[in-house]
Amino acid sequence: MSTPVIPPEPAIIHEAVSRAIGEDRGPADITSLAAVPAEAQSRALIFTRQPCVLAGLPIAEAVFRELEPAIQLTAHAQDGDSLKPDDTILEISGSARSILTAERTALNFLQQLSAVATHTRQFVDAVAGTKTKILDTRKTVPGLRVLQKYAVRCGGGTNHRMGLYDQFLIKDNHLALMGAPGNWSVAIHAARQLEPAAKIEVEADTLDQVRAIAPLGVDIILLDNMSLEQMREAVQIIAGRAKSEASGNMSLERARAVAETGVDFISVGALTHSIRSIDLSLEML
Repeated sequence: MSTPVIPPEPAIIHEAVSRAIGEDRGPADITSLAAVPAEAQSRALIFTRQPCVLAGLPIAEAVFRELEPAIQLTAHAQDGDSLKPDDTILEISGSARSILTAERTALNFLQQLSAVATHTRQFVDAVAGTKTKILDTRKTVPGLRVLQKYAVRCGGGTNHRMGLYDQFLIKDNHLALMGAPGNWSVAIHAARQLEPAAKIEVEADTLDQVRAIAPLGVDIILLDNMSLEQMREAVQIIAGRAKSEASGNMSLERARAVAETGVDFISVGALTHSIRSIDLSLEML
């Protein structure tokens, strides 16, 4: 069993689950109403058909409990676990109608979030033994950011900023509006005054920009779309004055080589925006 990852706040899970059930069930699950007697009780198992890292179990459990508070749920794994094909994830006992109505919504959460966790774990494994940490981005499904970033943690990754409010990230468009590099220190000072506890990150597209940013007292310098050679030189230029983050078209095949340049972080948008759902199934017993 893996070390448990703290799930999102119950209110966040409830909001996501309520919205998802509402769009799927609508006024009523007319098929289950017509085909399944109201008094029918049943058992079901959710299991995986392919290797994966599990994520989303508390959300799936909340789906079943939303439809039937008295339903019996027995977990056979926990989020963050590495599973093999045919491993059982969850056993459900209760109203047959409720199980069938909840099935697709519960599976959707598990399949999507486990895909994020699985892809994250692949990147984490690729850089194992280096100091580099794998970061997510804000390239998330609208409305599901907290859940997707939770799945990244289940896969062993590290969350970057949650939104525009908890960390400064001065990107190329900001720099263009600021004009000459001499103006950048003014913006960085203003950021420190606005939110003293928030980290400040500045994007650099060239080594000249790295040289200009490194003395300004920022926390992280983002090395955007640089070659391996440029990243190695950038790390030397920074010389410990800030952390370094590699970003831009990051592939699993390239991750190890990027980590070996000495960067502190690799941010990967594909962890959340380019995933393929894990093949899971629910079967009635």
